Amino acid sequence: MEILKGADVSAKIKSQVREALAGCPGQPPKLAIVRVGEKPDDLSYERNARKKMEAFGLRAQSYAYPADISDCDFKEAFRTVNEDPDVAGILLLLPLPKQISQADIAQMIDPAKDLDGISPVNMAKVFAGDAAGFAPCTAEAVVEILKANGIPITGKRVTIVGRSLVVGKPLAMLMLRENATVTVCHTKTADLKGACRGAEILVAAAGRARMLDGGYVGDGAVVIDVGINADADGKLCGDVDFESICGKAAMATPVPGGVGAVTTAVLAKHLMRAAGMMR
Repeated sequence: MEILKGADVSAKIKSQVREALAGCPGQPPKLAIVRVGEKPDDLSYERNARKKMEAFGLRAQSYAYPADISDCDFKEAFRTVNEDPDVAGILLLLPLPKQISQADIAQMIDPAKDLDGISPVNMAKVFAGDAAGFAPCTAEAVVEILKANGIPITGKRVTIVGRSLVVGKPLAMLMLRENATVTVCHTKTADLKGACRGAEILVAAAGRARMLDGGYVGDGAVVIDVGINADADGKLCGDVDFESICGKAAMATPVPGGVGAVTTAVLAKHLMRAAGMMR
């Protein structure tokens, strides 16, 4: 089984970004990373995103607020970031604390700066097949991995396990735009194994540690594991039982080192698009 490493795809995107930057005078575009509280997952993602932006030659600044900030105060602070002409793109770390209306913030964010596709405007564009809209970075990372590795999507049977607005639903739209035949499954799907075994490209995005084993994978399938979980021993793992699919899948992404590495690279690409430096 061939392992599809995210670092290889990230390097290709980095080259594209660097080339585009070389042809544009002035300061590189700036990413604003907005965080409320200090959840370990948020802090880790923030560090990785800033490191990636710097490695790509881009600017990034963190805007951190206390976990108990009021809805009113956060909206005022967010408005300042949102309207800053020096900020080309915004990454808002979600979910927000309960006292803040996440729906209101999604309505507030400038769609042209909304790099992770949380604005209703960008969601509508993605679901309408409009490539001008920003899709969630993780969903787009899946497509980037397939294309970078020369894996055909057109006409292929694609099964996505997961129906969130972050991955499952927008990814289904992106796959349809690539002319795939898409099935969206979830934990309530009857005969989930059968639906998965029929896929030529299987995407696991259910958020359950090692939920899909070799019994869910058809011979020669391409498996993309979006999940990031901690197992009973605290070890990082995906939604796929990686060892059990080795004899069946033709290709698969590892966890860690797969989709996550490409997600932050897509964020950089979105920042360049927001600044008008890339398509």
